[in-house]
Amino acid sequence: MAEQKPLAIVAGAGAGLGQSIMSRFEQGGFAVVGLGRTAPANPVGAFHTLDLSDETAVHVRIAQIIKTFGPPKAVVHNTAELVIAPFGETTLDDFSRTWTSMVQTAFLLGQTTLAPMANADGGTFIVSGATASLRGGANFAAFASAKFALRGLTQSMAREYQPQGVHVCHAILDGIIDTARSRDLHSLDPAKMMKPEDIAGAYWQLAHQPKSTWTHELDLRPATEGF
Repeated sequence: MAEQKPLAIVAGAGAGLGQSIMSRFEQGGFAVVGLGRTAPANPVGAFHTLDLSDETAVHVRIAQIIKTFGPPKAVVHNTAELVIAPFGETTLDDFSRTWTSMVQTAFLLGQTTLAPMANADGGTFIVSGATASLRGGANFAAFASAKFALRGLTQSMAREYQPQGVHVCHAILDGIIDTARSRDLHSLDPAKMMKPEDIAGAYWQLAHQPKSTWTHELDLRPATEGF
């Protein structure tokens, strides 16, 4: 009987970074399962359309995935909800939606995967952050507050589960990721953007660090990006 491949779950596995992460882990010999609101065209691996903020749906679907593939060895939280608006024009719905889409989804993903990973000789749980994880800019009140909270949540999960053998990391993506959508939104030379496949390569390295040198927080940015 063929040995079962290790499982990688990517929450927020849409076109761009999510699919690049899926591709990198699949190339590395993992069985990959993507989760998200909308399936991209020709998704890598298996894709499940799922509201990641729905507690019941997430618990049921993750349990099904683990029953099929076994506990994951790598989990990536990559959901995002970008709201750019002056503070006075930011609605409560805008504010709540960013928290639901990023913080609540990470909470549910962690609750359904961290314990199974800890009980199965560990693994890696990676959270995609942003510049706004560290600095709240003008017009980014909703987005930055959620990203700050996501960073704190990741720290708490790391301090609880690292002693149990789960490597929990927060990756600060300090730049614009090069996707078709971002090229439409930003007037920026693609040479100054972050390549999704390069970020995926960094995530792969995080998932394969020896226990004596685990990184909790990693910041990535183009060489041209000021900081």
